[in-house]
Amino acid sequence: MSDRRTKFYLDKRNGKVFGVCSGIADYSGLDVTLVRIGAVLFTVLGGFPWTVIAYLVAAWVANDKPYQFQDETREDAKFWQKVRVKPSTSVRDVRSRFRDIDRRLADVELHVTSHNRRLADEIEALR
Repeated sequence: MSDRRTKFYLDKRNGKVFGVCSGIADYSGLDVTLVRIGAVLFTVLGGFPWTVIAYLVAAWVANDKPYQFQDETREDAKFWQKVRVKPSTSVRDVRSRFRDIDRRLADVELHVTSHNRRLADEIEALR
C-alpha cells in the first residue's frame, strides 16, 4: 500500500511522548507548542479523562510518519498542509499556476516564431 501525504501520522521524531501533538501540528500546520498547550489546557479545564483517552487511542490507532516524508523541504511541508486543510483551494492554486506558466510559454513561443528581424539577426550572430 502506498503512503499518502494527506493522512494523519504520528510524528515521533518531533514528539515528546507518542508524537500525537506533533502529528496534529504537522497535519494542520499549527505550531507544535500551541497544540501541546491547547491539549494541556483542555485536559486541565475539564476534559481530563476524555483527553487522555483520546490521546492514547490516537497513539494506538495512528501509524508512524513514513521515512520518506521525514526529510521533506519546508516548502513541500507547507504545500501538503494546505492540501490537507483545504484541498479545493490547493487544486485551484495549482491550476492557476499552470495557466500562468502556459500563458507565459505561449508568449515565448509566439515571440520566437514571429517574423522578428532583430531576433533572427541575434540567432544568426550566435551561429
